[in-house]
Amino acid sequence: MANITCFGEVLWDVFPTHKKIGGAPLNVALRLQSLENKVAIITKIGEDSEGKEIKDFIEKRGVQTENIQIDTELKTGEVAVILDSKGAASYTINFPRAWDEIQLTENSKEITKKSDAFIFGSLVARNEVSRNTLNQLLKLAKYKIFDVNLRAPHYTLEVLNDLMNEANFIKFNDDEIFEIAKALGSKTKSLEETIKFMATVTNTKSICVTKGGDGAILFYQNTFYRNIGYKVEVTDTVGAGDSFLASLTDKLLKGVSPQKSIDFACAMGAIVASREGANPEITKQDIEKFITFE
Repeated sequence: MANITCFGEVLWDVFPTHKKIGGAPLNVALRLQSLENKVAIITKIGEDSEGKEIKDFIEKRGVQTENIQIDTELKTGEVAVILDSKGAASYTINFPRAWDEIQLTENSKEITKKSDAFIFGSLVARNEVSRNTLNQLLKLAKYKIFDVNLRAPHYTLEVLNDLMNEANFIKFNDDEIFEIAKALGSKTKSLEETIKFMATVTNTKSICVTKGGDGAILFYQNTFYRNIGYKVEVTDTVGAGDSFLASLTDKLLKGVSPQKSIDFACAMGAIVASREGANPEITKQDIEKFITFE
C-alpha cells in the first residue's frame, strides 16, 4: 500500500441530462483508493450543498478529507460537459471557483512530505493562489507526478514549462505532447522522438502518453513500453485518462514491471470509457476480462 496525495480541483461534471462528481485529481484519488492505497486530496469546495455532497461522496469512498478546505465566498466547481457522437468530451469550465483559491496549510505540507507520490495537474494552476500553493508543496514532495490536462484557455506555456521541470513523471495525451513540444521547438512528427525531446528539455526521466483507443506508450528508465489498446464500445471518455494514470501509478509504485503496468492501466482506461461517468466501480474480474496477469 502506497501513501499518495492528489492536489487540485474537485467539481461537478454537468452533462445535458445529468451531473456527476469529478475533477481529474479526484478521479485519480478515487481510483487509487479503490486499488488499496492510502490516499488524501488537497482541494477546496464552496460552502454550499454541492460542496457538502462532494465531501460526503469522498468520505464514503475512503479518501482522506482533512485537507478539503471550505470557501465562504466562491462556489464549488462546475464544468459543462458535451459529448460528441464518439463519446469524446469537450468542457466549459467556470471561473472562478473555490478550487482556484487553495491555501497553503501546515496539514497540507505535512501530508505532502509523508507521501510516496504527489499527483497534480495543470488546470489547478490557472489561478495565482492555487498555483502558489502548488509550487510550495512541490518543494516538499518526494516523487512528483504531473498529469497534463490542457483545457483552453486555462493554461500558458510558461506555467506548463515550470510544472514539467518540477516533475519526476509526466503524463500527456498525444495531442498535448505534440502541442507543447512544438511550442518548445520540436520539429519531429515521431511520437517516440517527441517523448525523448520532452524528456530532455524538461529533465524528466519518465513520460507516458495516452493515445485514446490506440493504447499508450511509456518511456521508463530509458526504455519504451507499449500497449495498442483494448477495443470497447465507448459510452463516454470522461475520467478514462484519470483512471489510466491512477492504475499505472499504483502498479509502478508497487514494483510491477513497466509492461504489465501499462497493460493494466490501458485495460482500466478502456473499461471506464465503456461506462458512464468518470468513476464507475470496477472489479478485478472486470480487468481479467481484458488481460491475464501472471
